[in-house]
Amino acid sequence: MFDPSAPHIIILLVVVLVLFGSTRLPGAARALGTSMHIFKKSVKGLDDSGQPIEEAKVTTVTSVQPAPPQPLPRSEAATQQDVDDLKRQLAELRDLQQQSAAGGTAANGTSRSEAPRDQQPN
Repeated sequence: MFDPSAPHIIILLVVVLVLFGSTRLPGAARALGTSMHIFKKSVKGLDDSGQPIEEAKVTTVTSVQPAPPQPLPRSEAATQQDVDDLKRQLAELRDLQQQSAAGGTAANGTSRSEAPRDQQPN
């Protein structure tokens, strides 16, 4: 199917040169060679210095689960202040709901009769 002859290879090299430029090709070739060298050493079972990897040198890493975060100590006054703030917010929310129900307005400020027909009133 694909018969790599001399003209095909020359055309392919010219296309690669045009695409990547002459300044990037040496760096790409060097990176490719380094990657192949590392891959071959790992397949043969050699370490970085070229010595065979011994089973004693291989260490396993065990994962350690971190302790669950402990709640920060809070003073009783700060906790009571938070409770009071939440109560105040709930009271404001109830007031807004009552005003909304008494005024007959939808959430967007239009009256319920003016709301579009395809939307359900709240």
